[in-house]
Amino acid sequence: MLRTTIGDFELTALSDGIYHLDGGAFFGVIPKALWSRKVKVDEKNLVPTGLNSVLVRTGERNILIETGIGNKLPEKMAQIFGQPAKLLENLRSAGLSPDNIDIVINSHLHFDHCGWNTVRENGAIKATFPRAIYYVQEGEWKHAHENQRDGVSYFSENYDPLVESGQMKLLRGTQEILPGISVEVFPGHTRDMQAIIIRSKGQTACYISDLIPTSAHLDLNWVMGFDLYPLETIESRKRYYARAVPEKWLSMFTHDPEVPWAYLDRNDAGKIVARSLDRHS
Repeated sequence: MLRTTIGDFELTALSDGIYHLDGGAFFGVIPKALWSRKVKVDEKNLVPTGLNSVLVRTGERNILIETGIGNKLPEKMAQIFGQPAKLLENLRSAGLSPDNIDIVINSHLHFDHCGWNTVRENGAIKATFPRAIYYVQEGEWKHAHENQRDGVSYFSENYDPLVESGQMKLLRGTQEILPGISVEVFPGHTRDMQAIIIRSKGQTACYISDLIPTSAHLDLNWVMGFDLYPLETIESRKRYYARAVPEKWLSMFTHDPEVPWAYLDRNDAGKIVARSLDRHS
């Protein structure tokens, strides 16, 4: 289990497992001859895709960033994508139970990012993390009800019961969740997808979510076919790199099956590259 520290905060990479996406959709207009050099691909054109969450321990609170696919997918979608449902098992391996989580932050509400927000028990939907306050952008929650092009990726049982109970708080733009942990909107994948930024003692880490889903998507123009606003994705990446590279932010990848986080740098040709960490528990 991979761990690192950002100032006073301990970060642990947790996984809900591996699922599979179509490589063409994952890399958009980039030719397969190029992207297949960077990732594994099978005979069905599927690539293994990580479901990476991050546990942040502040010393007083436990914050979970993203909750994976969960265990409630409709049967047909489970057959298509897979449903590994490993997050709670890995959380226990990190020494915590769902009752120990104080805050859950979703970057957005696609099914592969918020599935463990809730569980179904005896036909009823309940919060997986009963003591936690959940956070997402209000615009993202509204978009989830607009039935746009990505409507198939939203399942109301992952968030509406939490909004109705008051357990999920809807944010408007950049906000501090607690000292050292804030969110900032980076449009492109969706209009209101938020990054989670962690700062302590002069160090910074950022869960950038689907703006840069894997270390194979670092090039400005390697944009997913899933992105609703691909030109905004490129502009948001420029804005992110302008800060993350010179300030040496640790960038956390939501869908990389092998590299959950890395520092970014520019090589001699000026290309953005990932410098991985080696610290394991």
